[in-house]
Amino acid sequence: MSKYKDLSKEELLKLIEKQEAELKSKKYGLVWDAEREPEQVVLDCESNLPVLKRVKGKEIKTNDEQDNILIEGDNYHALTVLNYTHKEKIDVIYIDPPYNTGNKDFVYNDRYVDKEDGYRHSKWLNFMEKRLNLAKNLLKETGVIFISIDDNEVAQLKMLCDKIFGEDNFIAQIVWQKKYAASNDSKTIASVHEYILCYTVSINGWKPKLFKRSDDLNAKYKNPDNDIRGDWYATNLSVKTFSVKNYYEIISPNGNKFLPPPTRCWVFSKEKYKELLEDNRITFGKNGNTRPYLKTFLSEVQQGVVPDTLWLHKDAGHNIEAKSLLRSMFGDLNNLFDTPKPVRLIKRILEISTKKNSIVLDFMAGSGTTGQAVLELNSSDKGSRKFILCTNNENKIAEDICQPRILKVIGGYSPQKSERVIGLGGNLQYFKTDLVKKTTAVQTKLDITSKCTEMLCVKENIFNLEKEVEDWKIFSSNKKEKFLCVYYNFIEKSFDDFLTELKKIKAEKAVYIFSLSDELDEEIIAVVENASLEAIPQKILKVYEEWVKKNVPMRSDLILLEFQRAKERIFDQKDKEEGARLLRIVLEKTIVKISQQNGVEFLKENAKGEKTSILNDKLKGKNIFSKVQWEENKTFLAIGNYAAHGEYDQYELEQVKNFYKHVQALLSKFNLE
Repeated sequence: MSKYKDLSKEELLKLIEKQEAELKSKKYGLVWDAEREPEQVVLDCESNLPVLKRVKGKEIKTNDEQDNILIEGDNYHALTVLNYTHKEKIDVIYIDPPYNTGNKDFVYNDRYVDKEDGYRHSKWLNFMEKRLNLAKNLLKETGVIFISIDDNEVAQLKMLCDKIFGEDNFIAQIVWQKKYAASNDSKTIASVHEYILCYTVSINGWKPKLFKRSDDLNAKYKNPDNDIRGDWYATNLSVKTFSVKNYYEIISPNGNKFLPPPTRCWVFSKEKYKELLEDNRITFGKNGNTRPYLKTFLSEVQQGVVPDTLWLHKDAGHNIEAKSLLRSMFGDLNNLFDTPKPVRLIKRILEISTKKNSIVLDFMAGSGTTGQAVLELNSSDKGSRKFILCTNNENKIAEDICQPRILKVIGGYSPQKSERVIGLGGNLQYFKTDLVKKTTAVQTKLDITSKCTEMLCVKENIFNLEKEVEDWKIFSSNKKEKFLCVYYNFIEKSFDDFLTELKKIKAEKAVYIFSLSDELDEEIIAVVENASLEAIPQKILKVYEEWVKKNVPMRSDLILLEFQRAKERIFDQKDKEEGARLLRIVLEKTIVKISQQNGVEFLKENAKGEKTSILNDKLKGKNIFSKVQWEENKTFLAIGNYAAHGEYDQYELEQVKNFYKHVQALLSKFNLE
């Protein structure tokens, strides 16, 4: 309590009131300081728009299948872009985030977060929450996410995921044995495991596939009597019981007589037993004189194993295995990857969660293990899964490790002291994130249109430039079954040329045309067959606007600045009209701020803000506003609306003063002062 000893009584009472308000508004769940140090990369998106730049020198092309994607840059920017290109298109997400150990594994605002940082967990939660919200938007209704973590943040991550994905959509907390032996130098209890949290978008929409039956499980099935139904395994014909049910004598072919053991009975009735005996489903051993057993045929058992929550290293690999693989590819990496994940672990995840044509995203890709796992799984089951990897380029990880690793796996490589590994084949497109500065509304639309081509290529998975002129470009897919056609500048003559080119293409066409108003008449391409049409860039800007509103916190200092202006108008200048108008703005922003703090959705599907009256109802419904606060909000919002419409006779100065006191109480109650 020493840090409070110098506070006055009034200061202590104010502190207690704020803590009580916070506890009341968050009765159960995570509470962290989200505004102590906002993440700069998120704030940057208020005035900058993320785009992609293609790096052609790093692409890989070996066949005519669809391309995989590698994005170098901050994963917040990459996820924002993907929210336009891949919303609700991803089947599986796997990430291996920083574990926040305090040992230089987590960077926040360009600084390592160490163990002494009092806001260490708050910064990590800020970082994870925004990315997981973006990621959830990418998953299909049947999508699923797997997140590796250890003891440092597993409790916080579980509660954060409960908040984002919903407790009902929790699948499992898997324990993975990362080491095959404990370290003798441990000061307490040696840790040999990590966790993998698994959530789905809809618990009714996703079901894990079965693991393949191992050779060990199948080895006990034989066919000693050459039964035409194949290999079988003898299973017990008796079960435990405390009543005499199917209790009868069985006589073997050699005349031996058998009754069930004490306290047991036969599984089947006497009539059913006779049917099985006639069908040669009962065995009495090689010489026909042993206790009877039922033949269970391999073809009749479940052709797989239900996944469980304990994954041993013998099945899922371990850290040393992962390090050895990287050393075989790149030599000594000077501990650049202290805890890489083994390919077997990621393949195990993909085996139970993907179909042969699934899209897999890893937005914390590091060395690219997920990409290798996808390629290996495709090779083993003739699948066509595609991956999207996102990683920063810290220590040149993206360009010196991740991309070269994928190149080696696709093309083949020579591990140290072993024969060359045969390449698995595949394609890769390499991109870097970039930012476009926001200026005027019209200029921003022009600028983003000129820079959005690569995003459209990623959206359609079409990358081969067929024709390019000043005002338009046409790209083809690898198999020429679909074309991407982009028109940048609506000028009559060049548009006619564009249409002429489109009519020559008989395959499917995705057509994107610039429009300042976001309105396009479908008739402009009516002469073109087999074509879809979308205006650019408004849908892109809408996505960005939505996430800025969701992830950039409403600034308390700006709310307080307007509140101070209202105070001067009301109490110094006796100006009820302007005072009420300013207070209405402050109250609306305060309600949005409180919604942000408490995880209440404050945007509609069109990315526009929800009506303040509806937010007021939502906050009351969650018991964040009391009935009195809710009623007073309605009353004073009405006064603010009167002021906004010039209906000044509907209220008096004294009511505006009460309006001020009400807002002041809200700001204090919800710790916004």
